[in-house]
Amino acid sequence: MTFSDLGLSSAIVKAVEEKGYTKPSPIQEKAIPPILSGKDILASAQTGTGKTAGFTLPVLQYLSETKHIKYRPLRALVLTPTRELAAQVYDNIREYSKYVNIKSTVVFGGVNAKPQIATLKKGVDILVATPGRLLDLHDRKAVSFKRIDVLILDEADRMLDMGFVRDINKIISFMPEKRQNLMFSATFSNDIKKLASGILRNPVSVETAPQNSTAKKVTHKVYKVDKKKKTAFTIKLIKDNNWNQVLIFTRTKHGANKLTQKLIKDGISAAAIHGNKSQGARTKALKNFKDNSIKILVATDIAARGLDIPLLPHVINFELPNVPEDYVHRIGRTGRAGATGEAISLVCSEESEYQSEIEKLLKEKLNSTIVAGFEPTDTAPPKRAASQSKRSFGKKNNSRNTTSSKRNKSKSKPHFKEHKLAKATSGRGRTGAAKKKRY
Repeated sequence: MTFSDLGLSSAIVKAVEEKGYTKPSPIQEKAIPPILSGKDILASAQTGTGKTAGFTLPVLQYLSETKHIKYRPLRALVLTPTRELAAQVYDNIREYSKYVNIKSTVVFGGVNAKPQIATLKKGVDILVATPGRLLDLHDRKAVSFKRIDVLILDEADRMLDMGFVRDINKIISFMPEKRQNLMFSATFSNDIKKLASGILRNPVSVETAPQNSTAKKVTHKVYKVDKKKKTAFTIKLIKDNNWNQVLIFTRTKHGANKLTQKLIKDGISAAAIHGNKSQGARTKALKNFKDNSIKILVATDIAARGLDIPLLPHVINFELPNVPEDYVHRIGRTGRAGATGEAISLVCSEESEYQSEIEKLLKEKLNSTIVAGFEPTDTAPPKRAASQSKRSFGKKNNSRNTTSSKRNKSKSKPHFKEHKLAKATSGRGRTGAAKKKRY
């Protein structure tokens, strides 16, 4: 099977081949033909499988083959939950549209809106955006959704987690009824199915991996570690193994900053990336990590879905997530596109239930190791995990980004209360999300 066999034009195929791809991935094989035929799609695939190209290529072909209006009204919209993911999707669109007459741009918060408005006024065919900034621009009448032909929701489950249901439905309310809808998600949870039922019309269901599965080439290691010794053990792991590229996840922004400072103090180059960092700082940190200028990137869960780091060898869960599905998204940064990877979790006594919930989700027992000198001596009672059935569409995510750190002056503290499940939304203008901040 080749990209040409899927029905893609020679111009699109040429751009794809210049990126080094000659054979479509399973998600691309299954998703591209029905998208080209104009059908709605509900697609699930684990990270690193090429799902971005799965919707980008056929949409670009559709736009290039249909007649252009002189002033280029916006005809395709890609919504993403995070700035990093928006930027990466836009980069892919630019590369794949190299040989077709398509204009594109990206908009997100944390940066000056004026250049974004100026670009939109010149006319674009396809726009990648985060919901908050997009609505801000719509309020300023800088963008119109009246001519939208294709709507793509990327990482839809993450958008639910981050409380974007209200924004999504508001954006949809400004669009024409007749349009193609594509929803891509890491899982087919009940929440996603409920959201999809109000947006998609007779969708083709595409799934290329079991729900909540992890990459097959990722090895899992669990170290039982005393809570107060996690930092020292992390430093030992990095130095003893001479690791040069490690992504570390913490549960809070404060924790990410604190760990980063301690790593730097110990002579290990590191940077933190989370919602209270400016967009410039986040972009710089990611760039330095990708080009190996720094060894360690410490991130909150906001980065679990939005980072595309080729051949990342190691991911460390400095703290286990209290939502088990987030474990899958975190370690999905490694073992991508057929490469091998290692997922290491540092688990203290109070995180034992988190580990149990993760094992239930994965249907796999994670073997634990205790290292002399770092034995867990803390006796805190186990924290209660937030099960999927109790998760809220609109729960606040401590690690999500905001327009400015001034919006959230209080220290970010972990919270482990179960959230009442908000009623899934469908149709136009209705929400099940709790009130949230835009970014």
